[in-house]
Amino acid sequence: MCLILLAWQAHPDYPLIVAGNRDEFLARPASPAHWWPDAPDLLAGRDLEAGGTWMGLSRGGRFAALTNYRDPSQHRPGLPSRGQLVRNALESDTGTLTTLEAIASDSARYAGFNLLLCDGRELGIHESVGGAVRVLEPGVYGLSNHLLDTPWPKVKRSRERFIAALQGEPNADAILAALRDPTPAADGHLPATGVSLEWERHLSPAFIRAPGYGTRCTSLILFHRDSHVRFREWTWRDDGELASEVDHRYHLAAPGGKS
Repeated sequence: MCLILLAWQAHPDYPLIVAGNRDEFLARPASPAHWWPDAPDLLAGRDLEAGGTWMGLSRGGRFAALTNYRDPSQHRPGLPSRGQLVRNALESDTGTLTTLEAIASDSARYAGFNLLLCDGRELGIHESVGGAVRVLEPGVYGLSNHLLDTPWPKVKRSRERFIAALQGEPNADAILAALRDPTPAADGHLPATGVSLEWERHLSPAFIRAPGYGTRCTSLILFHRDSHVRFREWTWRDDGELASEVDHRYHLAAPGGKS
């Protein structure tokens, strides 16, 4: 993922609400969110090149998602895929903090990333650049390709619209519109992450369309207090138009059982 918005314990009916965009090279094959045949308790999209995922859920109520940390100077060829870390977090049977600390102990092997994990009781993050692991307080958060709540223009603008869409019943259309916003940031507000000015401009909107690269899918996840989960995902064509949509609904599995 390259833009994630989270409302944690900030809505009376939905303990966790997640919305996000996955940005990736257009030629990299991927499948929409589905229950994995080789991991039947895992619901996620799949990177068909390396086999991992960028965001997913478990039947028991775990959520995990990852963003890359943008720093071209740290690029090293041959590093393992970070998508496996999301699967590892979802399949772990330890709590949020313990799981993230275990991943952090080995995260230097990977290019920079931020990993979010919720076990249903705690929401936490591991920011591999610097090594921080922490549990998050209730609130609304935004994450892109830097640290949590770094005030990049698209993070600030999308977070504000996300908060507005959570008044009353979450407004899926308004959330989707916020994540589909193609408006670039003004040059004076662009971050300096080590890519060219042209690419800072390309990467500055919430919804990206750039040469060979762009927003591939948009996700919306709702955990209701009655243990019902809904995972909607829109997949976009290379021209930015809708290619497909999936809508998964399930009840959380009881400990030791199936939903």
